[in-house]
Amino acid sequence: MSDPSNPLDWAAKAEEDYTLARSSLRRKAPLLYGAGFHTQQCAEKYLKALLVAADVAFPKTHDLVRLRALCLQAGIAVPVDEDALDVLSSLAVHTRYPGMSLSLEDVQGGLKTAQAVRRFARSLLGSS
Repeated sequence: MSDPSNPLDWAAKAEEDYTLARSSLRRKAPLLYGAGFHTQQCAEKYLKALLVAADVAFPKTHDLVRLRALCLQAGIAVPVDEDALDVLSSLAVHTRYPGMSLSLEDVQGGLKTAQAVRRFARSLLGSS
């Protein structure tokens, strides 16, 4: 059972999302919507892991820009562009429903953003 007050448990969940996103993209016919969702979830959970490590409460949100702002208020300067995080946030919700399109390039760009968050968080959490 995982502990929501343990940042490494958040990181473990983020790693599962990272693995699912990458696996979804490696398929002969990539699963773009699932990959996009798990890419965003990876970044979200790593940002929340940083907040937990800093003992900062956070709301239930998928908004990566808001989570990054909370990190900054806690003295954690996540070196990832806000615009890139905003685009990545949209991969969690907006593209999961009919009528919204998603390209391989969209998801690959989101994965790069998530990888930057992941690298930074892992270095601070000591799980690199």
